[in-house]
Amino acid sequence: MTFRTLRTWIFKGHRLLGFAIGLIAIVIGLTGSMIVFQSEINDFLLHRHLDPIIPQGDRLPLEVVLERVKTAYTNQPNMSLQRVYFPAKPDDFFNVIISVTSNDWVSVYVNPYTGAILGDSLHPNAIQHFLAIVYELHTSLKLGDLGLYIVGWVGLGMCIVVVAGIILWPGWRKLVAGFKIKWNAHPKRLNFDLHKLLGITAATFLLFTFFTGFAWNLGYVDPFIRAITFSPAPPDLASQPIAGQSPRSLSQQMKTAQLALPSGALRSIDLTADPKAPLRLRMKQTQERQEYGISNVYLDQYGGQILRVDDSLKASLGDKILSSFDLLHYGTFGGLPTRILYVFVGLTPLILFTTGFVMWWYRKRKDIRLVEVSEETIARR
Repeated sequence: MTFRTLRTWIFKGHRLLGFAIGLIAIVIGLTGSMIVFQSEINDFLLHRHLDPIIPQGDRLPLEVVLERVKTAYTNQPNMSLQRVYFPAKPDDFFNVIISVTSNDWVSVYVNPYTGAILGDSLHPNAIQHFLAIVYELHTSLKLGDLGLYIVGWVGLGMCIVVVAGIILWPGWRKLVAGFKIKWNAHPKRLNFDLHKLLGITAATFLLFTFFTGFAWNLGYVDPFIRAITFSPAPPDLASQPIAGQSPRSLSQQMKTAQLALPSGALRSIDLTADPKAPLRLRMKQTQERQEYGISNVYLDQYGGQILRVDDSLKASLGDKILSSFDLLHYGTFGGLPTRILYVFVGLTPLILFTTGFVMWWYRKRKDIRLVEVSEETIARR
């Protein structure tokens, strides 16, 4: 097979696959642009809506905060505690995550000094409700588990489309041609110039976002990366229930976790009703860019033994690669500038699909005209 033939097949695959998944990719891209700053928007709205928190002495023990939440939501069917996020600043609130019959993920905001319930996400305002819908569309098209699979496979498909586009980029033959735009040219040529320039400019970031989405939604990437980096998968952990004994208090467990990872700041605890599950405390170290950190301490719920410490500074190569997905997907690796850039990256599937469709349309019209001319010539003979 000659290179010219191979290039033709790559071009056909690039076009067909792009058209096949393009509309879903557009939805994923546009919704991604809209939620780049979702966390900041929600925080802004919350702090405007909730009563201000005035620091006054020490925070209440976590057990007291959780008991206040359980008491306030006893009327909610099948209410259970899921997780608690700790205040990052003195004037910030506890965010206690509960699940109820109607919702698996409800945030309850608690004053860390008085224990007062400041509000919850059961009845969000219009903007928060809209962003929540956008987030569901982005991750699963609001189709549940089926949507997660669809979005995951579209992510892989987009990676193939982008790689094919990189191969087809005319700049490999002549660098200037790969970046030049003829603004006064025919619309077909102008669309081609815009397509090639935007495609090569956004290619790396599109690969970051769509590949990490594929990895998260389908889960096939983790074992592969661990295999090629010779990084063992973390062992399964379990607590050992002790007959007649309740789990250790969370305050005691927090002290143990802090001793296990002194350089980390406690950011969250996963709460569980399963007596055999380990207690996971998430810590953030200074060097970590993720909002809630990526270091963890796992403890036995009853004996308080340290089952495992995930120190990001001592992580294996495979773990470091996997933990970088968060930064790559959300664009936080470069701070505010890359996050702003990601707003525009989310628009590129729409622009690339549109310019690609216009080029195909002109090509189709040309083919139709050639057929008409051929038929007319045959008729005259």
